[in-house]
Amino acid sequence: MGIFQMNDTICALSTAPGVGAIAVIRLSGPASFATIGQLFKSSEKNLEIAAIKSHTIHHGVIGDGMSILDEVLISCFRAPHSYTGEDVIEISCHGSDYIQKKILELLISAGLRLAKPGEFTFRAFMNKKFDLSQAEAVADLIASHSGTSHELALKQMRGGFSKKIGALRESLIEFTSLIELELDFSEEHMIFADRADLRTLLDHIETELTQLIKSFSLGNVIKNGIPVAIIGKPNVGKSTLLNAILNEEKAIVSELPGTTRDAIEDTIVIGGYSFRFIDTAGLRASEEVIENIGIGRTWEKISEASIILYVFDVTEQSFADVKEAISELKKPGEVPPLNLVLVGNKTDLLDQLPRGFKEFVEYETIFVSGKRKENLHLLVEHLVDVVGKAKTTDKTIVSNSRHYEALQQAHNAILAVRTGLSESISPDLLTVDIHKALYHLGEITGEITTDEILGAIFGRFCVGK
Repeated sequence: MGIFQMNDTICALSTAPGVGAIAVIRLSGPASFATIGQLFKSSEKNLEIAAIKSHTIHHGVIGDGMSILDEVLISCFRAPHSYTGEDVIEISCHGSDYIQKKILELLISAGLRLAKPGEFTFRAFMNKKFDLSQAEAVADLIASHSGTSHELALKQMRGGFSKKIGALRESLIEFTSLIELELDFSEEHMIFADRADLRTLLDHIETELTQLIKSFSLGNVIKNGIPVAIIGKPNVGKSTLLNAILNEEKAIVSELPGTTRDAIEDTIVIGGYSFRFIDTAGLRASEEVIENIGIGRTWEKISEASIILYVFDVTEQSFADVKEAISELKKPGEVPPLNLVLVGNKTDLLDQLPRGFKEFVEYETIFVSGKRKENLHLLVEHLVDVVGKAKTTDKTIVSNSRHYEALQQAHNAILAVRTGLSESISPDLLTVDIHKALYHLGEITGEITTDEILGAIFGRFCVGK
């Protein structure tokens, strides 16, 4: 592979840049131990760096031989039992910018090279410590910002998704070998691959791929934040509700209708899920150009949202008004993928709640006071419940767009194989589509890849990982 060298020793800061209590500098490659032997003096008497055992930690000082730079700990990992599969040493030093810089200068002066972004994980991939989808999960794990996005990345890093893809590939490879064997005995018209068994296998693979493809809509929003559009007529308290949920004055609140002219977004983690709330311009007929632009963007956000909160003013809008407004949201292609929730706001202005909304059995109706922050917990609990019901912990959820595209391509190839079987095409043509399915499944785990793909994937990593 041409994107990184593999025969030298690299080093980089593995903790976040800046001043802290400690910093960790990582070395990986054949010269790791020899280099540390030149720069590190152990507190242990007669300790030979070359003889240090794997998975041990040692205290001492580091410097250029003439002066001491810092008191450090070195964590030692022998190949192949390390993150990269190579000899690895991690130097834990004090977090001064100056100390970090000087240690890296010492290592470079000793012949090491600064690592590029993702180079440590790339070496782990090349040394078969994990496959490509697991390597991508490392980046997702680092970037996770909620409990569920962390859970998704951790499951993928541990190989559950890889094992599922591997099992599908193995079953296809077995049948392909039998079909290709038939080509060697074409003159004898011998059949080695039972077509009925192949149809059963294709049904199973298609079902598995379909489930994985469908899971992407959920996995993508969990990874990037679940978009929740707050919509309704002007001056019903949408901005007040957003501020109450976020517990900060994010949106401007005014008695004047049409104050919100553009979508306002903010993200908050609730119950382990990252929700991206979008306060939108009020839906109404308007002759004002700027307000109409905002209303147009509101409809865009409605089509993109996974959950829609339709906020209405309980003092002004009747059950019939809300029912009519909801009917406008049910245009083709505008139905939200997860849920629509009715939020009756301004209950602090009523003596009793309005009747009739219990007839809306298909939608959850929650009455709140955004101004007084009353019953917000009911709304928040419902949002968490909506996503929790959609998320099944015992099934694999796809959250990576590259994987999603490869799964779609593999699925199309499997459908082509099924069509070929029904039309009784020749074995050589049948294997073409099977190989396409194998290729796209192999793209996910890295059995089949290119320098361009690897460069794009590992280029997303930070330096030192």
